Amino acid sequence: MRLVDFLDKGASLDPGAPCLVCDGGTASYAEVLDLSARVAAALVARGVAPGDKVAILSANDPTAFTCVFGISRAGAVWCPINPRNAAAENRDFLALTDCSVLIFQGSFAPLVAEIRSALPALHTLVCLDDTVPGTIGWDEFLGTAGDSVDRHAPDDIAVIAGTGGTTGKPKGVLLTGANLEAMTAVTLMSYPWPVDGARPRYLALAPLTHAAGVLCFPVLCHGGSIVVMRAPDVTGFLDHIEQHRITHTFLPPTLIYLVLDHPSLVSRDLTSLQCFWYGAAPMSTARLEEALRRIGPVMAQLFGQTEAPMMVSTMAPRDHFDGSGSIAHARLSSAGRPSPLVTVAIMGEGGRLLPRGERGEIVVRGSLVMRGYYKNPEATAEASAHGWHHTGDIGYLDADGFLYIVDRAKDMVITGGFNVYSTEVEQALMAHPAVADCAVVGLPDDKWGERVTAVLTIRPGSTVDSAELTAFVKERIGSVKAPKQLEVWADLPRSKIGKVLKTEIKQQLLESGAG
Repeated sequence: MRLVDFLDKGASLDPGAPCLVCDGGTASYAEVLDLSARVAAALVARGVAPGDKVAILSANDPTAFTCVFGISRAGAVWCPINPRNAAAENRDFLALTDCSVLIFQGSFAPLVAEIRSALPALHTLVCLDDTVPGTIGWDEFLGTAGDSVDRHAPDDIAVIAGTGGTTGKPKGVLLTGANLEAMTAVTLMSYPWPVDGARPRYLALAPLTHAAGVLCFPVLCHGGSIVVMRAPDVTGFLDHIEQHRITHTFLPPTLIYLVLDHPSLVSRDLTSLQCFWYGAAPMSTARLEEALRRIGPVMAQLFGQTEAPMMVSTMAPRDHFDGSGSIAHARLSSAGRPSPLVTVAIMGEGGRLLPRGERGEIVVRGSLVMRGYYKNPEATAEASAHGWHHTGDIGYLDADGFLYIVDRAKDMVITGGFNVYSTEVEQALMAHPAVADCAVVGLPDDKWGERVTAVLTIRPGSTVDSAELTAFVKERIGSVKAPKQLEVWADLPRSKIGKVLKTEIKQQLLESGAG
């Protein structure tokens, strides 16, 4: 399926049903479908050919999201840009992907002005909501539309997504329509959805350029509505759930923690929720258990990466509980079971597949896995060595088939000859009631080789004693894994999608003399 086919499927169920809802306004499926067709025709009139790359630079916005389907209908390739990226990172991504058209919101005009001269392939710039010198206004753009079009991209390439660029310049991940169809099929197979003709209502607060966006596709298959929040706002998030009787939503763990700490949570009616996805970063098991109690038995984990989008493994709400209906505490630290349509294995040195219980690199096969990296055959070959996609994550499969991710390979700390997985230490620290968030890294140490070092943020109104916290961790995971150094910071540096930047933490510690 093309991306636009998900929209067309929803429209075929009921053209008059609400599709995109934002700021009190509603666009029906027929209206969104019509605008996507006009966008496609306008792109073709501006010389966009099948396979050409078109980027969107926008905060969450219904019109910008509709452009995704217009790009697909024109047979072009969507290049999503994270609006929180620095100018240089966006410039590098647009150059890497050979983008010829950029559709952007007026609020990003200064960023566009800064980078456009370095992008000679960028021949058309369209502003969605403002008049910007040297660019085409939205009405003018749509006014150039000719006859309707409905084309397919060459080689089924639907999206080129950036890997993030936290360790250098980003790579362009080639995702096909088949990849996104597999992701959507797994989502529909693995999680609860309304029955008896009822339609889901999905709340998008997280960026539509990332997980929140692709999770819209299964909603469209059901003819459901997508409620768009333009900016992160926890109070507004809770308001929207109540007002729109939201059934599905997604947040990264950092925002879920803010929801749990919100003073009005106790009085909110969240009974409409059927599936509250969490992912994109590890979640504290202590806070997950709290979410199951306070938000409801609706939490649903997903694990994937840009190269194998979203659904390498899935953990439905029911999987958080045992046969008696009690919370399955030991299972909360897992990433669920390998999802349908995906084969997951654990690989050791030399491509050897390891038995259950042994730790190694998580590798993946199936129609979920990317076509490769754009114009980067060397990186593609490295990521697909031995016939499997290499995730770079260290983990194991237990006797029941649940997948446990113990660390990124590059984040493992080797101290005194022992391998210490930072996520295990972080989970122990997060179980302490005073710890709001944390990150564990290894710093050079003359005695140990590397010493386990934890950087913490503390919950408002709390205090922490280093000796007491170290003893707390030792009691849970032993003295070898307990931090030998504790630092308290006001906040942790994060990527644009909320992942903690451990490389930056380590650098700051070393530069400050704390290392």
